[in-house]
Amino acid sequence: MTIFPSRQLPSLVSRRRQKFSPMLSVLLGLVLWGMTGVDSSRVHAQEPPETAPSELTTLIEGIEAAANRQDVKGVLEFYSQDFSTTEGLDRRSLEQVLNQLWQNYSNINYQTQLQSWEKDGSAIIATTVTEITGTQDLNGREFTLNSTITSQQRVENQKVVQQEVLAERNQLTSGEEPPTVTLVVPEQVKTGQEYSIDAIVEEPLGDQIMIGTAIEERVTPRAYLTEFPLELEFLPSGGVFKIGTAPKTPGHNWISAILMRPGGITMVTQRLKIVER
Repeated sequence: MTIFPSRQLPSLVSRRRQKFSPMLSVLLGLVLWGMTGVDSSRVHAQEPPETAPSELTTLIEGIEAAANRQDVKGVLEFYSQDFSTTEGLDRRSLEQVLNQLWQNYSNINYQTQLQSWEKDGSAIIATTVTEITGTQDLNGREFTLNSTITSQQRVENQKVVQQEVLAERNQLTSGEEPPTVTLVVPEQVKTGQEYSIDAIVEEPLGDQIMIGTAIEERVTPRAYLTEFPLELEFLPSGGVFKIGTAPKTPGHNWISAILMRPGGITMVTQRLKIVER
């Protein structure tokens, strides 16, 4: 799966079409603890992780261990046959996504911590934070992955049946001096609402050339595996600053900023939730 070209940055022109997969279609850590589907608007008494039942902690530890072994079938053992999400992902597409992910990342590592849990009838609703790290060699260039995903999952009969991402930040870097990028986007907007996307490079540009762009991508099953072209532009202002418009239907978008300079490449992705007006 091509993310960035292997050629050196100075040889790129001001507007050049590249092939790109959104950050989550590359790392897909959220398929372990982060698909949408749980109604997070419910109000129940949340319990601390220390009081969690053993079946929940065993489930979390089992998924983490299987993921770190890159054992797809082992991961799927913890997911219900009826697993589905509001984004259209089911157990079969989950398997496909994991297989493709782990072909790209041979040393990916997952660490999951339980933040809180609650009972909902016979089900358990668990909120977790997963840290994901890894490296990928792409045409001789090494990319380093760092991801933090806060999510909520519904567990029935010791199987995951639904999941929802509550917060998400993913970063890929490459090179000796990749730019330090702060991506500023809202966590939630209303349908049709305009919002700002600011990707700020923290270091002074000096006389260096910086190119990049920011993109919005609807979170769908196809988006996890599909590459699409983008145009990289010269960035004399030291970042990307644009106005986005939320879709007219509720859902989730990935907001990604890609910035390149001679010392390296940084791509940052965050999730934006779109709610009804």
